[in-house]
Amino acid sequence: MKPDLLAVGKIAKPFGVGGEVVVQSFADSPARFGTLKYVYLGASAETAGKTSVCCTSIEPRGVRLLLGGLTDRSAAEEVVGHLLFVDETQRPKLPKGRFYVHDIIGLAVEDEAGNPVGNIEEVLKYPAHDVYVIRHGRGEILLPAVKEFVLSINPARGTMRVRLIAGMVDE
Repeated sequence: MKPDLLAVGKIAKPFGVGGEVVVQSFADSPARFGTLKYVYLGASAETAGKTSVCCTSIEPRGVRLLLGGLTDRSAAEEVVGHLLFVDETQRPKLPKGRFYVHDIIGLAVEDEAGNPVGNIEEVLKYPAHDVYVIRHGRGEILLPAVKEFVLSINPARGTMRVRLIAGMVDE
């Protein structure tokens, strides 16, 4: 059975003739690629195979990797568009109260009194803070991911408790 995989980047293009690839990073910090010993490479998590990270170059313009099995430019061209995944053991531990987006998506949302509100459908990334998109009946609620509105998050229980204010929910 394949472990749960988290996408951390996408192969953007080959670099040079030796099999190196340029990676579009999905990580908060491209520097995290410097610690990887292996990744899973594939068009999807289901088809990804484990491969070693032979060499990493992190520059202001981006991340370059030399992956096991990519020995020339032709091999690198074949994996353009493929995703890079890491498993649970390679994910950085987050501080208390912080969660990965995939831990938030799908949570059942309830109000302060415990009444069902909807489910988290998407997390929008903005410079000031994230915004949770909650599917509510036939509509949606856009909830700023700030402590004034998000009272608690419990991925183990599958719930998020929130404070809603007038105007957030269409009646």
